[in-house]
Amino acid sequence: MDVKVNTMAGDESGTISLDDAIFGLEPRDDILYRVVRWQRAKKQQGTHKALQRSEISRTGAKMYRQKGTGRARHSSARAPQFRGGGKAHGPVVRSHAHDLPKKVRALGLKHALSAKAKSDSLIVVDELKVSEAKTKALLGSFDKLGIADALFIGGSEVDQGFARAASNIPHVDVLPVQGINVYDILRRGKLVLSRAAVEALEERFK
Repeated sequence: MDVKVNTMAGDESGTISLDDAIFGLEPRDDILYRVVRWQRAKKQQGTHKALQRSEISRTGAKMYRQKGTGRARHSSARAPQFRGGGKAHGPVVRSHAHDLPKKVRALGLKHALSAKAKSDSLIVVDELKVSEAKTKALLGSFDKLGIADALFIGGSEVDQGFARAASNIPHVDVLPVQGINVYDILRRGKLVLSRAAVEALEERFK
């Protein structure tokens, strides 16, 4: 498919042909769901922790004598039924990550790119550079391009001036092409790719 290329000033800078095998697929929600779930689970810290019975700092002596009190038989005050005792079956530190085949991850990225292209939420720019690293100037460029909520993907290296100017703008993320991922693509309204990013993606999926 052919897509027009813009400059950051909002002017047209020709067209670019996008590979249908990457940008022209029919998006599948099930694959996108699996990849996003895999990403979020991998990022989850899993540091929640409750003290178990053996970890409570409390005397282990028998609470009272076994017989003759008329009460139930109890031993340690660390038992879960007592106030200040351990938590029964409480959360422990663990990893929430799970495996996902490499081919499914690659397919998920293709479907995310295709979803943006199909919904007319894909913008290709000549390069992600600004004449001056000023947030106000960059906001003016965004207005010309109709961008308010977007993920910007540059080449192997992102222009530092552009990254600094965009860092103060809410709902805007800037990543090099190596950092492109399904979750960040879907969480933003627009996807803005530079020419270098398109070329790198097509080379990656050859």
